[in-house]
Amino acid sequence: MFTTPQQPGIPLPKGWQGYVKSAVLHAIALAHYAIVSARARAADSINARVRLAAQNDRLHEECALLREELRIKDARIAQIAPQRRPHYGPHERMAILELRAARGWSLKQTADTFFLTSATIASWMKRIDQEGPNSLLQLREPVNKFPDFVRYIVQRLRILNPSMGKVKIAETLCRAGLHLGITTVGRILKENQHPVPVDPASSTHVVTAKHPNHVWHVDLTAVPTSLGLWAPWLPFVLPQCWPFCWWVAVVIDHYSRRVMGLETFKSNPTFVSVSHFLECAIHTASATPKYVICDKGQQFWCDAFKDWCDRQGITPRFGAVGQHGSIALIERFILSLKKECTRVIVVALRRDAFRQELTSFVVWYNQNRPHSTLDGKTPHEIYHKLRPASEHPRFEPRSRWRRTARCASPQAPVMGHCGVRIQLDVGYYRSRKHLPVVSLRRVA
Repeated sequence: MFTTPQQPGIPLPKGWQGYVKSAVLHAIALAHYAIVSARARAADSINARVRLAAQNDRLHEECALLREELRIKDARIAQIAPQRRPHYGPHERMAILELRAARGWSLKQTADTFFLTSATIASWMKRIDQEGPNSLLQLREPVNKFPDFVRYIVQRLRILNPSMGKVKIAETLCRAGLHLGITTVGRILKENQHPVPVDPASSTHVVTAKHPNHVWHVDLTAVPTSLGLWAPWLPFVLPQCWPFCWWVAVVIDHYSRRVMGLETFKSNPTFVSVSHFLECAIHTASATPKYVICDKGQQFWCDAFKDWCDRQGITPRFGAVGQHGSIALIERFILSLKKECTRVIVVALRRDAFRQELTSFVVWYNQNRPHSTLDGKTPHEIYHKLRPASEHPRFEPRSRWRRTARCASPQAPVMGHCGVRIQLDVGYYRSRKHLPVVSLRRVA
């Protein structure tokens, strides 16, 4: 009679129970490390089906992580007694019913999703046509001297583009033909929205530029492919190279704030790569700047870069080491690039796809995004000396407003008659939801 040989046991270290939680974090982070590496090779494959499979797998993982986030948040609400849970406001109640119609949920499905009862949802449905300021369900209605649709336009634009502040919304609507004061936009946004954290102000240091292509700024930044580079083991960071991040080089014209060039690298680029990138930007612009401002990175703070500048007839200027704001202009653009583009999309592991996303953002940034420093103008208008869209004839929705009265800056004549009704049309550049193109049209 044969007996199965007994497998040798693996000795466990003493006190191993106290390190299980730490081991779980290490295992998950190590799995993420391996998955990103494997998925990167698939995303860079020449086989289209392999690339599609890698993208599909990544989207499935993203959906699973979002469901886990919702489960954690729902678990917190479920621990609160039903009588002590915060009540939904009139607008939130209407939004719940709109989502129910879009999802096709039953009463029970809707109630379970939002921690309510079926009787509550049924009561809302019966009172949906109730009117008046104290109605149970309400749409967002404007206030102040402007008509209702003006307030709706401002709030809708903020919902569609959360990264826009009150200054950016006022400048964007001004370019579309509706002149609103910054304080008016801010008052409308504060009514039904939570306060939004204010971005840190940029440095007050000003670099004088007399005309386009006079002063250029150049800098490098790392863009993570999975929203972060943290790891639970020393040195508590993933390698700053592909496939865990991309390195992006940017050059900006100081006078017009126009992005003159952008390039991606798999690792921290050398002087040779950066100089070739700058030569391509100079060739594309058909102009050579007099000054180039950069930090003291290893690519710039070297004799080779200074010799290259001498051959090109460029005078290099360097920011202070470790001092925030020494190259504030390009640092502010990099913050906008990450906040308005790379942090709202799934950063691609394939270089061509990632460059296409960055190119779309740069074109939209140059042509459609107004700048406060430029008084609401765009870099494209300043660089090519075009008439700003904010100075075109404007709409006047207030019927009793005198045509000769002043409007919100900049001053522009009234187009047509006063009291016209207008509607917001928001398009998206190359179908990117984070790149809005705002326009207004007259409603009959």
